[in-house]
Amino acid sequence: MEAYLDNAATTKVKPEAMKAIELAMTEMYGNPSSLHRKGLEVEKKIKEARVIIAKALGCKEQEIYFTSGGTEANNIAIRGIAEANCRSGKHIITSKIEHPSVLNTFHYLETKGFRVTYLDVDANGFISLKQIEDSIGDETILVSIMHVNNETGAIQPIKEICQLIKKRNNNTLFHVDAVQSFGKIPFKAHSLQVDSISISGHKIHGPKGIGGLYVNKGAKINPITTGGKHELGLRPGTENTPGIFGFGEAVKLIFKDQNKYINSITELKSYFYNLLSSEIEDLVFNSGNDNGFAPNILNVSFLGVKSEVLLHSLEVDDVFVSSGSACSSKKKGFSHVLTAMGLKENIIDSAIRVSFSDINTKEELDYATERIKHHVGHLRKIMKR
Repeated sequence: MEAYLDNAATTKVKPEAMKAIELAMTEMYGNPSSLHRKGLEVEKKIKEARVIIAKALGCKEQEIYFTSGGTEANNIAIRGIAEANCRSGKHIITSKIEHPSVLNTFHYLETKGFRVTYLDVDANGFISLKQIEDSIGDETILVSIMHVNNETGAIQPIKEICQLIKKRNNNTLFHVDAVQSFGKIPFKAHSLQVDSISISGHKIHGPKGIGGLYVNKGAKINPITTGGKHELGLRPGTENTPGIFGFGEAVKLIFKDQNKYINSITELKSYFYNLLSSEIEDLVFNSGNDNGFAPNILNVSFLGVKSEVLLHSLEVDDVFVSSGSACSSKKKGFSHVLTAMGLKENIIDSAIRVSFSDINTKEELDYATERIKHHVGHLRKIMKR
């Protein structure tokens, strides 16, 4: 049996999305910028996908821009907003637990003269609203906060943060990295009143290499690359039609019955949480099994067992988990997220992330628990020698 429990890293493409991708590669292969029929039919299909995604996000189709993924969407939003609004100030704010595509973009902007405030989090991974309020000033032009943390699943109170930001400085723009929350937590862009949102296809059973960026029509933003007038000039380059077709289909599938999808992954997470709690001793949950955390992510430390050793032991038995963010887990060093939470070194060193999708089954979780129990017990005996 195989138990793929690394769905926060990427998800298996669903058959319906695969068919849409194949359609773009075999039949509707024209360039959407071409004026002939082959181009126009693709342009129409891209518009359909854009409408599907806009409806799911709760915004207008003209506010959706296709990108190569969540990383590029974050880069365009953060750099594009900062550079477009720098005459109003050069102070920008983010948190210490953001995805590398956000943190490294803020580090880059620091080299360009921007002043950055990195917000702390508490032991559960939540940002203090008071610290945000105290950090915003007259020259603050941008705040960027993730909706759901990719390592722990902690959900930040985006609506409250946005209200606080606009109350302190109505000219400050607010970007939200929603790559891990889109489809799994109900929200609408216009009701949140945020200025930009980044999303990704491969986190919701769509293809890799495609993402989306919502930008409020009133937000001032510059492109960060030069080229043609694709995506209203904000993201130049011929559109990734297979990716867009597949992305649109994946979004349609989840939002056809989003509550069913959410209930499915919530049930799986609770089931696995209870299994681990009852079957394995000396473990620490670094994320909760309540409404404060995403329904698909669980971070747990098996004390005395290094996460990387356990990961590879489980891999032999076709159980696939993660030791942190898939975008940075191959780099040596402790998780910057768990470190920012102030967790002890032995807890960080033994932490793994388990993440679910509606494709997973309880039988897979039973198997994964049995294998984890076996390997944790075996590795602990070795460590005691």
